[in-house]
Amino acid sequence: MALVLGSLLLLGLCGNSFSGGQPSSTDAPKAWNYELPATNYETQDSHKAGPIGILFELVHIFLYVVQPRDFPEDTLRKFLQKAYESKIDYDKIVYYEAGIILCCVLGLLFIILMPLVGYFFCMCRCCNKCGGEMHQRQKENGPFLRKCFAISLLVICIIISIGIFYGFVANHQVRTRIKRSRKLADSNFKDLRTLLNETPEQIKYILAQYNTTKDKAFTDLNSINSVLGGGILDRLRPNIIPVLDEIKSMATAIKETKEALENMNSTLKSLHQQSTQLSSSLTSVKTSLRSSLNDPLCLVHPSSETCNSIRLSLSQLNSNPELRQLPPVDAELDNVNNVLRTDLDGLVQQGYQSLNDIPDRVQRQTTTVVAGIKRVLNSIGSDIDNVTQRLPIQDILSAFSVYVNNTESYIHRNLPTLEEYDSYWWLGGLVICSLLTLIVIFYYLGLLCGVCGYDRHATPTTRGCVSNTGGVFLMVGVGLSFLFCWILMIIVVLTFVFGANVEKLICEPYTSKELFRVLDTPYLLNEDWEYYLSGKLFNKSKMKLTFEQVYSDCKKNRGTYGTLHLQNSFNISEHLNINEHTGSISSELESLKVNLNIFLLGAAGRKNLQDFAACGIDRMNYDSYLAQTGKSPAGVNLLSFAYDLEAKANSLPPGNLRNSLKRDAQTIKTIHQQRVLPIEQSLSTLYQSVKILQRTGNGLLERVTRILASLDFAQNFITNNTSSVIIEETKKYGRTIIGYFEHYLQWIEFSEVSERTLMCRTKTSGASHQISEKVASCKPVATALDTAVDVFLCSYIIDPLNLFWFGIGKATVFLLPALIFAVKLAKYYRRMDSEDVYDDPSQH
Repeated sequence: MALVLGSLLLLGLCGNSFSGGQPSSTDAPKAWNYELPATNYETQDSHKAGPIGILFELVHIFLYVVQPRDFPEDTLRKFLQKAYESKIDYDKIVYYEAGIILCCVLGLLFIILMPLVGYFFCMCRCCNKCGGEMHQRQKENGPFLRKCFAISLLVICIIISIGIFYGFVANHQVRTRIKRSRKLADSNFKDLRTLLNETPEQIKYILAQYNTTKDKAFTDLNSINSVLGGGILDRLRPNIIPVLDEIKSMATAIKETKEALENMNSTLKSLHQQSTQLSSSLTSVKTSLRSSLNDPLCLVHPSSETCNSIRLSLSQLNSNPELRQLPPVDAELDNVNNVLRTDLDGLVQQGYQSLNDIPDRVQRQTTTVVAGIKRVLNSIGSDIDNVTQRLPIQDILSAFSVYVNNTESYIHRNLPTLEEYDSYWWLGGLVICSLLTLIVIFYYLGLLCGVCGYDRHATPTTRGCVSNTGGVFLMVGVGLSFLFCWILMIIVVLTFVFGANVEKLICEPYTSKELFRVLDTPYLLNEDWEYYLSGKLFNKSKMKLTFEQVYSDCKKNRGTYGTLHLQNSFNISEHLNINEHTGSISSELESLKVNLNIFLLGAAGRKNLQDFAACGIDRMNYDSYLAQTGKSPAGVNLLSFAYDLEAKANSLPPGNLRNSLKRDAQTIKTIHQQRVLPIEQSLSTLYQSVKILQRTGNGLLERVTRILASLDFAQNFITNNTSSVIIEETKKYGRTIIGYFEHYLQWIEFSEVSERTLMCRTKTSGASHQISEKVASCKPVATALDTAVDVFLCSYIIDPLNLFWFGIGKATVFLLPALIFAVKLAKYYRRMDSEDVYDDPSQH
């Protein structure tokens, strides 16, 4: 069966196969990757021996002790290369096999000597020699020897029993595992058929993904306003928006300046009028007070003192004359009004709008180019269908399916014969183990009967029946040992030579892949081919394609196309030229022209800013205005003055003077409410307007100069860089569109593809990557080989076979000391015909 499965693998490796691949992440757009539908295979990748694996490890350790040398790659290569020659270097072969040869020589000596020794031993016993005489002589150490012989025989029998147990276990494992072979073979064939059935479905899936890719590209083409136009806008925005924002801020400042000047101008006029009225009112009240103070009562003490005090304070009832001297701001207001004749805010909004219109203008100007690119993308789908139809997939699948069916039929037809042979082997192994079991049972029975029936008070001629039976059992075991041990050793030697060499020359080097390296030796399997696989597959023996590489790739679940380098048989790259398709789209993109008319401010807006800088608000004497806003409208606090006057009047005797002064005090209060408070409110309004103008006028010329410089920089950027920005963003947009379908084409190309500079038809050096990974994965083929060699041959046959000879061999070898001790011990258990005279029977 191993040969059949091996042949199946060779059919899978050496026959034509089909292509597969998976996407590369190198050129793939971000978060844009293809995933093939998962294919689940039934056969397990590894075989687990279970608890019995510990016994197999013991055998491996023994083999390493016997044969510790490394796998003889060079010797095996020379042996295979000289197989067709008459002269072969046997010295190195003998050197490598020295341990095995030594064990075989010892086994042959055992096989030859044991029958001879048994024959002469039997003849001597018949002549009453070699312990055949039924007479036991007295020895002082007799009891000690009897115990030593019994214990030694028991230990040896236990060791023999362990070996027999190994034999039974190994014999059972062979039978059990052979029965599993049918299920394992069916599992492998099921996986191979899954591979055959899934391949067309995967190819259909690959073709279907082009529509997904095309839809993604169409989405970007339909969204060219946001993708390309938005990209251009994002590049221009950082250099233009800050300037427009500053100009917009300045337009707001101009409006605020006009409002502040208007408020300030009206406030100044109001202050002039209110200050005049206040002065007139205060003059009238002073005249009234002087008239009242002419009363005769003011000449009489103490009223005269109060009157003099009031007369002296009249000088404080004056208004602030400087309020009427504050200069107007009519000229500055006229200048600002002239500035506002130009709608600077509207010009700024026009600049914003010219930027925001970029995406719509891009879409309007690229309608024809987008339609052309869509036509190219639609034509690529037709090319992919044509290339796929030319792939020899169905023929290959049909041929491979025939191989699989024929091999499966052959296995199922011959598997019953194999199982029948296995039953013969199992029966033979059972007989061998049973024979050894019978021998050791006689030894155990002899020990049991001898130990239990032994009477130390009985003389050799008076020993009991049970003790005598024990000695007879021991001698029966000895006789069977001499009769069959050499036959068992023949079987052990033959299975040892076969199992050990297969383990060391096939199983171990297969696991370590050293066997593959031997097979990959140039000109080894075919003296005309450097590499056998490439010569067999493509008749190109110089191409490096090795068994080790193919097996490793299949174990890694890689695609058959990339693993076997089938581009040498059908090169999809030659039929599906990516450069041709990228060139077509590049040509369409090269014809993409976008004209942008970005408006910033213009000459009117520039002059508007310059006129505002020269309007004069930065040259106004704001300190003089602020100084007046901090002063009182009158020379004294009229309300306090009125209360003080009223208090002084109350200190006078009742009469006309007192009443007159109280009326004047009330008049002063009225002046405060009607004249002073409005002036104070106007002064507060003036203060706020002055602060606004002062803040705006502070460094106004420098600010305008800086804005104009930024405006010039932005204008120069638009003039000198807009074209390059449009070109760069167009190339970036082109790379995005081309990247979608080029990534798809590389995915279905299943070969090594160099990275491309997409807008140009050039290739960058040293940037290649492997694409083929999982489509039509050849993993079932590697699994079939593992099943044939590692599982069926090594695990199912060689491991149990080695355990069998290891156990049986150990048991057979230990039969030699067992029979020696059995012969010695039987003398102490059997009933003798004569005996020495003992003075004290109790000593025995």
